[in-house]
Amino acid sequence: MKQLSWKVGGQQGEGIESTGEVFAAALNRLGYFLYGYRHFSSRIKGGHTNNKIRVSTHEVRSVSDDLNILVAFDQETIDVNFDELQRGGIILADAKFNPAIPNDEHVTLYSIPFTEMAAEIGTSLMKNMVAIGASSTILDIDPEAFHEVVMETYGRKGQKVVENNMEAIRKGADYLKNECGYERTDLYLDKADGKRRMFMIGNDAIALGALAGGARFMAAYPITPASEIMEYLIKKLPGFGGTVVQTEDEIAACTMAIGANYAGTRSFTASAGPGLSLMMEAIGLSGITETPLVIVDTQRGGPSTGLPTKQEQSDLMAMIYGTHGEIPKIVIAPSTVQEAFYDTIEAFNLAEEYQCPVILLSDLQLSLGKQSVEPLEYNKIEIRRGSLISEAEIAGRDEKSQFRRYEDTVDGISTRVLPGMKGGLHHVTGVEHDETGKPSEGAGNRIVQMNKRLRKLKSIQFKQPVYVQDNHKKTDVLFVGFNSTRGAIEEAIARLESDGLKTSHAHIRLLHPFPADELLPLLTKAKKVIVVENNATGQLANLIKMNAGFAEKIHSLLKYEGNPFLPGEVYAKSKELL
Repeated sequence: MKQLSWKVGGQQGEGIESTGEVFAAALNRLGYFLYGYRHFSSRIKGGHTNNKIRVSTHEVRSVSDDLNILVAFDQETIDVNFDELQRGGIILADAKFNPAIPNDEHVTLYSIPFTEMAAEIGTSLMKNMVAIGASSTILDIDPEAFHEVVMETYGRKGQKVVENNMEAIRKGADYLKNECGYERTDLYLDKADGKRRMFMIGNDAIALGALAGGARFMAAYPITPASEIMEYLIKKLPGFGGTVVQTEDEIAACTMAIGANYAGTRSFTASAGPGLSLMMEAIGLSGITETPLVIVDTQRGGPSTGLPTKQEQSDLMAMIYGTHGEIPKIVIAPSTVQEAFYDTIEAFNLAEEYQCPVILLSDLQLSLGKQSVEPLEYNKIEIRRGSLISEAEIAGRDEKSQFRRYEDTVDGISTRVLPGMKGGLHHVTGVEHDETGKPSEGAGNRIVQMNKRLRKLKSIQFKQPVYVQDNHKKTDVLFVGFNSTRGAIEEAIARLESDGLKTSHAHIRLLHPFPADELLPLLTKAKKVIVVENNATGQLANLIKMNAGFAEKIHSLLKYEGNPFLPGEVYAKSKELL
């Protein structure tokens, strides 16, 4: 097979995530492309959880429609996921719970004593390794292919632990072959290209991008699904002279990041929707004081606590219009792990160049979905600090006179000075102010300063504000999306093209200021426009109507029950709309 899907499920806290990690990491190192997505509950232990891994000989960017192999550590896993199995599917279940399946001749159940075999080797905790071994037999993969990953995962616990885990994998493989009478089916994979790639979640790419982009301070409060960014940098930043502060709340996190940026250190914070709600006043402070600020928002199900571990894209309008008053603001939305890395770096550049808040908008699927990534090109990294004056440039200026930090300029961008520089004395306040920062409520000054700040939005330069796939002079349907929906849309388009439809695809990467000029030609030549998004009110569709028009052509394809779009869903529902 060119690709297949494997899923492991059980109760949260019994090693489901680590099972998927070991399985996926080994196949990634063999050169397969992978896409993994975890379904988990908003609790530390208990409740059904599963990890679905899509394995392919070509690049994949979405969860698969169906399932080929299901590893079940409890009956609930079978009950919840059985309908996902396709014809010829296989269930590998722990004999401990006496697994049962509906009468279905198209799915084969193998009851294997995972727990019992693991206990005989040393501990029942290794039942997941027994399951991986059984899976390797189906996939026609040598159990020794897992040795490197097992060594890296458990090596710190000693060689004996590594040997026991490998023995569990070998025994699982042998049991399915010799005790279950398993005969090879078509579920084994074509050989991969053997190329080594990175295997990472979007949050890791964002954290690495912040580090590579020169960030040396992060202030944050833990929250799903953003915490991995902070956890990664807690380990990495000190080695580069930086630090992470876990704050008492998101208000403190945002204001600390503003203060550190004001002092000259590239700094940021990361949170989810509830945290961004608390940060709104501080974001306004960044806007009026023209202090660079980068904020990562990893969207999740809302409102309030909502669905904290589920997929949603409902923060869009809040990120653009959430602050009281009007400030210049940039909102970027990467759609792949690679883009998450490079766009994070660019967010820091834009924040300093335009001296305003920049929000890097992600969603749970992009932030926590794990996928194969081609090696990143570090020679592409560029650090741009904008109109930041140096001590040499400011030398000789009258130290007693106030520095015109908020000077009214043609493009709205004033020269920035770091605190402590001789000749750079100025006032900083969240109150409306004049060019030197002195508070001023005069009507004329207010108009000058408001226009100056908002003028920045007219000159913003962002590479590829819209990702475009377009091969036709006229199109039957234009698909539009943002963030993680890209993979599902791309696969649905391929199927629709096979049906004879002429399609195009625009994935919005710069949400504010909105790239209407780049989108207008595509909207004009399309008979219909389908906007695919994970929210209930069609926020992206409404944004397009506000900025580009064509309301009569636009149709919304919405999903807001907590799960990502599947390619088959986009395909089928698009056919209905067409």
